[in-house]
Amino acid sequence: MKFQHIGWGALAVCISWLGPQTASAQTAAPAASPAAQAPTLGAHAPQAQGQPSWMEGMTPEEKSSPLHPNVANMLGHPASEIPIDHFKVPAGFKIELWAGDLQEARSMTLGTKGTLFVGQRTHDGVFAIVDKGGRREVKKILTGLNAPNGLAFSNGTLYVAERERILRYDDIEDHLDSPPEPDVVIEGLPHQDGHFWKFMVMGPDGWLYFNQGSPTNITMPNYVQAAILRVQPDQHHLQVYARGVRNSVGMAFSPVTQQLWFTDNGRDWLGENSPSDKLNHATRQGENFGYPFCHQGDTLDPVYGKYANCADFVPPEVKLGPHVASLGMRFYTGNMFPADWKNNIIVAEHGSWNRSEKSGYNLTRVILDPSGTKVVKTEPFLTGLLDGQKILARVVDVQVMPDGSLLVSDDWNGAIYRISYNKT
Repeated sequence: MKFQHIGWGALAVCISWLGPQTASAQTAAPAASPAAQAPTLGAHAPQAQGQPSWMEGMTPEEKSSPLHPNVANMLGHPASEIPIDHFKVPAGFKIELWAGDLQEARSMTLGTKGTLFVGQRTHDGVFAIVDKGGRREVKKILTGLNAPNGLAFSNGTLYVAERERILRYDDIEDHLDSPPEPDVVIEGLPHQDGHFWKFMVMGPDGWLYFNQGSPTNITMPNYVQAAILRVQPDQHHLQVYARGVRNSVGMAFSPVTQQLWFTDNGRDWLGENSPSDKLNHATRQGENFGYPFCHQGDTLDPVYGKYANCADFVPPEVKLGPHVASLGMRFYTGNMFPADWKNNIIVAEHGSWNRSEKSGYNLTRVILDPSGTKVVKTEPFLTGLLDGQKILARVVDVQVMPDGSLLVSDDWNGAIYRISYNKT
């Protein structure tokens, strides 16, 4: 099923803009709001030809800044060279190398038979890792894909989110050596230079939830950009679930409330200490989290802020810090860690580039109240991924294993670590 994003009249699937009901592509339109009269895509300052998407929103003074996105480490580092002794976890916890030499390890999902699937962003494949009595067998089972960053697994099926489509591989764990030809869940998602990589999770309602980021650092997105979308895998119905989400590369449903929580990367070029990345909490479909009008829940954008008020949008549950690049997140549902870790959120912070003093580069523990609806506090969990300003690792995603341990992916080294706990 193909989704044409050129205009409303060309849509080949139904999009529900505000409510849960699907609407006709010929008649659907966003509801009027204070933000409805804002400029259209890129109208405030058209992106210069050949200018990277991350430069959008720079002031004239910032054009000479030496800051720029970190260059992806395409080859990773040999497992023997990873300085894991430099990494720090709290007393009682242990971190060790679980799998290495992957070149790049991004989002993860776990099969029902224990297979760990690992996606890539700058490379073209998906790994399957099987633990055979403490020895990991690593296979690159899929190749030739376009930024297969997002993965989800449900009822024997592996879902893979590429740059502009989502594929499904049925009964995959029984065919790791000869994967079946995929079926297309949806294709024709927006083609864009920035924030095209996906994170994906299966919701308790049987819909696949995934992000479609903003096409540049700061601009007016179209109807299905800067949003969390969802699609019914079997019926190919696409809906907008949440708007005003600049770029979420991590989301999970609460085991307590069944509601969606997600990380969201703040915009760049508003200073080294603003705005903060966010941890958001969606209580229903149709909520708007502010982008591009309001950042971190309380800071109006210098261009788009005049079209709305921050009070118009859902505020974050917690500010995670400026430019930390908060990515994958999961609720800790295992039994290995101390009891007060149950249903906490663990966030992977990939690490900053839009700061002269680096921030992020760690795992953060987010402690919730017993109702699972409010953040009590946050604290560092995994640190030591920087040596001064030298990058030693960049964490991307976390995955709770059946034994209660936690796997952590690192695309800088092309590795996966295991964090365990042993009460002493």
